[in-house]
Amino acid sequence: MSEARDLLIEIGTEELPPKALKELSDAFSRRVFDGLAKAALVAQWTEGAFESFATPRRLAVLVRDVIAQQRDSSEVRTGPAISAAFKHDGEPTKAAVGFARSCGVAVENLEKENDRLICRIEKKGVLATELIPNIVTTALAGLPIPKRMRWGSSTVEFVRPVHWVVLLHGTEAIAAQILGISAGRETRGHRFHYPQPMPLKEPTEYESLLKTKGYVIANYADRRNEIKQQVMETAQALHGNANPDDSLLDEVTALVEWPVVISGDFDPDFLEIPPEALVSSMQVHQKCFSITDSRGKLMPHFITISNIESRDPAQVRAGNERVMRPRLADAAFFWNQDRKHALSGRLDKLKQVIFQHKLGSLWDKTQRISSLAGLIAERLGTDPAHARRAGLLSKCDLLTKMVGEFPELQGIMGRYYADKDGEPKQVCSAIDEQYMPRFGGDCLPQAMAGQALAIADKLDTLAGIFGIGQIPSGTKDPYALRRAALGVLRIMIEGDLDLDVMDLLNVSVQSYGDVIAGDTSKKVFDFMMDRLRAYYVDAGIPYDSVEAVLACQPRRPRDFDKRVRAVSEFRTFPESESLAAANKRIRNILKKTDEIIPDTVDKSMLAENAEKQLAEQLFRFSREVEPLFEAHDYTPALTKLTGLCEPVDNFFDNVMVMTKDDRLRANRLALLNQLSSLFFRVADISRLER
Repeated sequence: MSEARDLLIEIGTEELPPKALKELSDAFSRRVFDGLAKAALVAQWTEGAFESFATPRRLAVLVRDVIAQQRDSSEVRTGPAISAAFKHDGEPTKAAVGFARSCGVAVENLEKENDRLICRIEKKGVLATELIPNIVTTALAGLPIPKRMRWGSSTVEFVRPVHWVVLLHGTEAIAAQILGISAGRETRGHRFHYPQPMPLKEPTEYESLLKTKGYVIANYADRRNEIKQQVMETAQALHGNANPDDSLLDEVTALVEWPVVISGDFDPDFLEIPPEALVSSMQVHQKCFSITDSRGKLMPHFITISNIESRDPAQVRAGNERVMRPRLADAAFFWNQDRKHALSGRLDKLKQVIFQHKLGSLWDKTQRISSLAGLIAERLGTDPAHARRAGLLSKCDLLTKMVGEFPELQGIMGRYYADKDGEPKQVCSAIDEQYMPRFGGDCLPQAMAGQALAIADKLDTLAGIFGIGQIPSGTKDPYALRRAALGVLRIMIEGDLDLDVMDLLNVSVQSYGDVIAGDTSKKVFDFMMDRLRAYYVDAGIPYDSVEAVLACQPRRPRDFDKRVRAVSEFRTFPESESLAAANKRIRNILKKTDEIIPDTVDKSMLAENAEKQLAEQLFRFSREVEPLFEAHDYTPALTKLTGLCEPVDNFFDNVMVMTKDDRLRANRLALLNQLSSLFFRVADISRLER
């Protein structure tokens, strides 16, 4: 067996794009490992089979137990039949000659087995040092890099210029050219603290050597945890709390190799500005963390992460404070300028802003969503005037200087400006809540006016974009339609709102007039049902439970949710498997017949005791569960229907459904149809798997 050694691969570069660093690292490591596995140099993936490293100036991976040489192998190729391989005089035919040529041997070296020619080919295992360079090159070429660059006079392309490459297999450095650089065993430390080369004896010392000597924490997760811990401790020392934003934490982790926390102060007068504006200014422009007090109120401090251990931290602190002040002053300027004009005064200017060139302006959109939000509010039993007013003002803050600088504050700043203008509280909160949920797992709008506006805005976008044929495909979804669809469903389900989504889609489509296709409602509805599948699968609901309910096409998401929960409860009963199988059998019987099935069961035609018993129980249970169905109380309804298990099983054991007697057959089909229809009031349980 070939000796197994650890393999270290490091690509040293100029500063890599911070927002793409983690994705690049994960893709590189996985591609390298998959390449090694395909070449049979490592076993299949297991936990701990490789370790990734990523800093602003390097992508690296350490793969455990990479063998030094592929194992020898043999291959048996089967050729033509003996009768077709040789002529009567023993001369080889073209078939035999061609087969030998393809195997790289003479005909006389071929063997005969089972009346056919065969060729045994022994393959000598290739050295890992010969295979690894190509595996690395292939992995680098396949990285998700939207735009590659060239540097100097080289024709090599990569995301950033490359300065060094490490290929170390055990103690052996692999000689190769990777991205135009000669590979070796020398890594580099921190750009300023330890810029000189550091030779590596073996892969396992890579991480510790960089940390103890090179001032580099190479492990991305370790560096992130270190930054988070330092930020939290620094905030506590300032008698405050820090709740580091995950996206900012990721970005800062990708910007530094040796994180050093520095705190700073700013003028408390800036706290008169809405805190969201200050936080955005600190995070977006300066990559700094904010600090709040015990009541959640913003404090006049910030925390920044330096990439150097300065001899004079006070100077670094002063420099950051000096840069922070004009950033916050800009936010103060935007705040003061925007408040000089009422939010409603910007409404007419929305006519000059295109929502989508085929769908009109933002002013057109606000008219549509204002009307739809009012209708939804009416159906929710709340004041439609607030929802309509919020709809009209919903996009006005997009024209403010603050939102122009910080787009992520849309809606939030609208709430502040509307409040300053004296708009009702319900209107102010709805303007903010219209964008909720802004991302996966985000909170939902709580006020009814906000719920109505959020639903209206999202349905309007879905209807319009679908209506002009720009349906999401693959990973492309420029209008975030998947998020909009799931947002509507979450608001209706988790907000317990009894709304007919198809009805609202029809209203939304009609509001566009003849601009969009008439069948848009059905397309959007089906798209939303696909999102609903994913929603429940993510929640741990079995896929077939969802499919069983989808077969009934409920138009109210809240009702859909009640059905899914009921089916999930139903399938825990021992009778559910038998009833599901029986319903599947009934579906197959009804599907195969082309007879006209009577609407009712003729009791006088019931001949067998088993069918009489089933009919009696079916009629009794139907009366009992009808009020539960009317109240959408599906769980106790299905629980009651488990009592049909015994008479259903008895029926199929003792009654011939497809009898030759036409009248008996039709009556029995009617009985089975009523049984199936009763369960179908909740779901098509025939779709449930074991």
